[in-house]
Amino acid sequence: MMEEFVLNAHNKAEYPPAHTAEHILNRTMVEMFGCPRSRNAHIERKKSKCDYDLTECPTPEQVAAIEAKVNSVIEGNMDITIRYISREEAASIVDLSKLPADASETLRIVSVGDYDDCACIGAHVKNTSEIGEFRIISHDFADGRWRVRWKVAEK
Repeated sequence: MMEEFVLNAHNKAEYPPAHTAEHILNRTMVEMFGCPRSRNAHIERKKSKCDYDLTECPTPEQVAAIEAKVNSVIEGNMDITIRYISREEAASIVDLSKLPADASETLRIVSVGDYDDCACIGAHVKNTSEIGEFRIISHDFADGRWRVRWKVAEK
């Protein structure tokens, strides 16, 4: 018999391809710039945006490299898996700094293949092949905040 877990209620309905792409974008930013995951994100079907704490605006070459890396991961046809673990165990795997104070003791960890792990209660695709093409639409930089606007083009 499968154990049922009680998690916090989720307050929004994401578009699964874009929400999964956000996970990939976050890991890419952490790897390329050593910054934390996005501090603010708004994920929609038509267009999404994420804010990152950076010391300077990425160059056009870096922006192109971000887009290329995210698409490379998407093209890797990675399975998205979900597991439930204790908050204590999760702390050794993922950054829990954004976890709400009232988060449950059991956390849902969403993994994009072996590329990314994140505590998340949102909706995701089953495989990166379902995402489509990741495209950076525009970006701007002000006061240590890089805002990137992007979308995923449906297949």
